[in-house]
Amino acid sequence: MTLRLDWCSFDAAKFACTRWHYSRSVPSGKMSRVGVWENDRFIGALIFSRGATPRIGDPYGLTQYEVCELTRVALARHTAPVSRMLAIALRMLRKLSPSLRLIVSYADADQQHTGGIYKATNWVYVGLKNAGAKGAYIIHGKRVHPRTIGASGGIQSLEWIRQNIDPRAIELKTLGKHKYLMPLDNAMRQQVEPLRLPYPVSQRARSTDSGAPDDQLGGGGANPTRALITTQTPEV
Repeated sequence: MTLRLDWCSFDAAKFACTRWHYSRSVPSGKMSRVGVWENDRFIGALIFSRGATPRIGDPYGLTQYEVCELTRVALARHTAPVSRMLAIALRMLRKLSPSLRLIVSYADADQQHTGGIYKATNWVYVGLKNAGAKGAYIIHGKRVHPRTIGASGGIQSLEWIRQNIDPRAIELKTLGKHKYLMPLDNAMRQQVEPLRLPYPVSQRARSTDSGAPDDQLGGGGANPTRALITTQTPEV
């Protein structure tokens, strides 16, 4: 088995996210996209971006140029462990953006994710965040993210949705997200290590680091997907 990681195009990353990631979406804004191939077969992408908030680095005294978020790990069935792919991707990112000092990532508890790949690569776990916050709405029997309501000109409130869209709509509370940190230099590691908490225990029967995570199963891409590689400088 041969494993290869290389920068990939937006189209390749979108293909991976819409096919193999539970969100079925690509994060917005500037990003760095790392494609993954096994035996010359495209099997997915890892995406680093600014994240959902411009203040992501504030708790650590970092500017936007010193921190980013691992926003997608979208993979088909694979043989190589995700920890190996992630380690290679981090080396690529550090070479591309030497000013980076910290990577942040989250494991979605609503999807029964606890972050096995982060434990396998020694990320610092800092706890479950935003449990009990507004998570989604059920509208006409379908799950709808609050941002979708806002993007269509609506108001993100159950009262407004019931009055204007679906009188039987319900609001779901999120279980939260497990937050992980990967320091990229010794000084940053010394800063965040005191925040470390015991890793959460997964209820899954198998590790997400062996084979494909349950939310990312798929059949892999054909060889022509290699044409989606871009030689342009990726952005974070």
